[in-house]
Amino acid sequence: MTTTGEDHAAARGGPWWWARRRSAVLDVSLGVVSALECGFEGVPFARDAGLPASVGIVFGLLAGSVLVVRRKWPVAVVLVAIAITPAQMGFLMGIVGLYTLAASELPRRIIGSLAGMSLVGTLVVTFVRVRQDMARGDLTLGDWFVPFASITTSLGLTAPPVLLGLYVGARRRLMESLRERADSLERELQLLAERAEERAEWARGEERTRIAREMHDVVAHRVSLMVVHAAALQAVARKDPEKAVKNAALVGDMGRQALTELREMLGVLRSGGGDAARRERAAVPLAAVGVAAAAAASRAVDEEGGPCLDEIDELIGQSAAAGMVVDLSVEGDVRSYAPEVEQTAYRVVQEALTNVHKHAAGAKTYVRLAHRVSEIAMQVENEPPPEAASSARLPSGGNGLVGMKERVAALGGVFVSGPTDAGGFRVSAVIPAS
Repeated sequence: MTTTGEDHAAARGGPWWWARRRSAVLDVSLGVVSALECGFEGVPFARDAGLPASVGIVFGLLAGSVLVVRRKWPVAVVLVAIAITPAQMGFLMGIVGLYTLAASELPRRIIGSLAGMSLVGTLVVTFVRVRQDMARGDLTLGDWFVPFASITTSLGLTAPPVLLGLYVGARRRLMESLRERADSLERELQLLAERAEERAEWARGEERTRIAREMHDVVAHRVSLMVVHAAALQAVARKDPEKAVKNAALVGDMGRQALTELREMLGVLRSGGGDAARRERAAVPLAAVGVAAAAAASRAVDEEGGPCLDEIDELIGQSAAAGMVVDLSVEGDVRSYAPEVEQTAYRVVQEALTNVHKHAAGAKTYVRLAHRVSEIAMQVENEPPPEAASSARLPSGGNGLVGMKERVAALGGVFVSGPTDAGGFRVSAVIPAS
């Protein structure tokens, strides 16, 4: 399990400038060890300088304890270490200080300058001490040993901590960069997940609207005709038994057609739900399942059982059989269109005739289709209903005109509806051919 930058920042709980308590414990421990080292080394320094030993011990303790602030002020620690190098004190402080300086975020020129100063200081002090030892006879090696020992000692005390600090600092910066990148990716993934969920919810809402529109178109027209025929059957049942039988047969045909179309719609919904369930079992994210199920149901509705313009004559014949006087006129060369265009044109005419049955029973209706070069236009207009016309008392949900407008607009067309000057009602739509 990875630790993000926010978790890393939240894990900080050390005192003062320390990020963690264990860092504080480590620095205090190093400071104590450095102070003890410098305190012991202060005794020979005080003796060589002609000072009391206590002065050298106190000086060493104070100088060595500076290592405690190495994370806060690494430059100060290195400068103190360079300053006490001639007294042959602070070897631990110099090594740890250079390491901390190289691992810090300070500019490279500052790190290089202080490292060079420490190297030169150690080189000079070692050179002087080795020559003094050779002059006293403590060392009997050749003159070549003086520069060799000076260079080796200065490089050994300076180069390893600096190189190690540079490596650790670069690695720390890389980890911080990776942590920030992980945070950024996590936020982006969360945002993408939220957007995917929004798109899935939008797709589900669109599909619910579309299914409701389909159900309305499928059921409303058939049931409206059934109610009209039932009313006519009731009126002529005793006067004209033959006509009553004919109307009863028409009601039965309408009911069977409505049931068939309802079964087709329910079959589409079941198939779309099965696809979604299979995808959920395959561990597909919920958002993807919602979009996929909506798309599958949409494609199935479009591809299976969609009406076309060739069925307009049958649609008008059904309305005529219900007692409506319908005049159909077709302009232009009849040709085929994309399935969604023909289905939308059919539904517009169907819903317009259904509205005439509901709100203007007995009114003469004109249906016009115009096949143009790049579009198909349709218009359904009814005259005012006769005053003596009986009302079938058909309920209206108020969604018919809205559904027609949504269908036409989805294909980039134009839909207009409204009352005419003569007191009737007109529905017009123009749909691009492709």
